[in-house]
Amino acid sequence: MRFYHNPRCSKSRQALALLEEREVEVEVIRYLEAGIREEDLTILAHLDNVVRKKEAGPDAMASLHGPAEIMALLRENPRALERPILVINKQAVIGRPPENILTLLKSD
Repeated sequence: MRFYHNPRCSKSRQALALLEEREVEVEVIRYLEAGIREEDLTILAHLDNVVRKKEAGPDAMASLHGPAEIMALLRENPRALERPILVINKQAVIGRPPENILTLLKSD
C-alpha cells in the first residue's frame, strides 16, 4: 500500500492523518523528491483528473491523448501528479476530498 504525499499540501496531510487515525500502515512516497514508482504509472495514468492542469501547463495538457502520454508526463514531471493518492492492489484513488481514500480501504 503506497501513499503519494506532498507534505506542503493540506489535503495530503489530512488524508495521511485519516490513515494514521485508522492505524493503516502505508509506504509514504514523497513523489516530489523520489518520483513516481514505475509500477504505479500505469495505474495512475488511468485515473480521471490525475494530472494537475496548472502544474502541467496548457501545452502539455493539449498533448495528453491517452495513458501513454500521461505516463510520460508524470515520469518527466512528477509535480504534475494530483495529490494525495493511495495505491492498493493495482487500484488507486485520489484523496480529494481526503475521505475518498477511505473508499479504497473498504474494498481492500
